[in-house]
Amino acid sequence: MNYLLFKIDNLIEGQIIKRPSKYIKTPYVADILPVSSQEEVLGHTASLGCCGLADVGASILMTLSPESKTKPKNQANMKCTHTVYLSLLKHETREQIIGIHPKIAEQLVESALKGNKLSILQNIKRYRRETSIYIKDKIDSRFDFTGIDENGVPFIMEVKNVPLADYEDVSVKERCNMDFTGYDYNSKVAYFPDGYRKKSSDTVSPRALKHIKELTLIKEETSVRSIMCYVIQRTDVNRFQPSVIDPEYRQAFKDAVKSGVEIITMVVSWNRNGEAYFVRDDLPISSLTK
Repeated sequence: MNYLLFKIDNLIEGQIIKRPSKYIKTPYVADILPVSSQEEVLGHTASLGCCGLADVGASILMTLSPESKTKPKNQANMKCTHTVYLSLLKHETREQIIGIHPKIAEQLVESALKGNKLSILQNIKRYRRETSIYIKDKIDSRFDFTGIDENGVPFIMEVKNVPLADYEDVSVKERCNMDFTGYDYNSKVAYFPDGYRKKSSDTVSPRALKHIKELTLIKEETSVRSIMCYVIQRTDVNRFQPSVIDPEYRQAFKDAVKSGVEIITMVVSWNRNGEAYFVRDDLPISSLTK
C-alpha cells in the first residue's frame, strides 16, 4: 500500500500571469489568475521561478495563506494572499504534478523518518530539526536533521528539494537543439542544482555547496554519519545526478560520495487532492565519470 507522507488541503489551481508581480517587485511574488476566477491574486513562490515551473505561463496549485482573511483596502497595503506549492506540467494527455516549495521537502523527509521509510535510517532512537553546528574555521551551518540511529551512532542529514528533470541534463541552449521524440516519458534524469546565477561559471547555490562540503569534512574527521537526502517530487524520472551545469557542485558531490557521505534519493508522488506519497528512496544515481 502507498504510504501517505503529507497532505495539502484546499488547493486552488491557477496560472502565473507575471513574476515579479506588478504590485510587489520581489521575485518571490507573482500575479496569479485562479482558474475559477477572473480576479488576479498575489502568490508567494518560495522557489522563485523554479526554472519555469513557477514562472509566467505556468499552471500551479496554491492555497490561501492562513493570514489572508481579508483583502487590503488599497494597493499600498497589498500583500501575498496565496502560497504556491505545486506545479502542473502538462504534456499531451499526461500531467505531472511537481512539488516546488523547498520547505515541504523537509516535512516529507520527517514523515518518512517517522514511518520508517528511509532504508538507511530505520528505527532511529531520536532526531531533531534544524540544528546549528559551529566548529571554528571548519563548520558553520544549520542542518535540517540530526539524531541517533538504531545502533547509537549520531547522524547529520541535509535535505535538498529536486523539482527539475529532463531527458538529458544539459544547458538550456543545448536542450533547444535536441530532439527527444520517441523517448520514454518516464525516463528523465532528475538533477540538482539549477537556477539563476550571474555568470555561468558561478555555482548555482553557494549554500548547497557549503552544506555538502561541510558534510564531507564531518564524515572525514568524525564517526558521525553524514547524509544528503535529495527529495525528487515528481515521478517521470528513472535516475538522479548532480547537474553538469554546475561543475563545482558536481565535483563536491563526487568528493562526498568518495569520502563516505551517504546519499538518499527519495521519490515522491503528488496528486490533485494534495496528497504526497512515498515511492522509493533509492533512485539510481547516474555515472559520475563525466
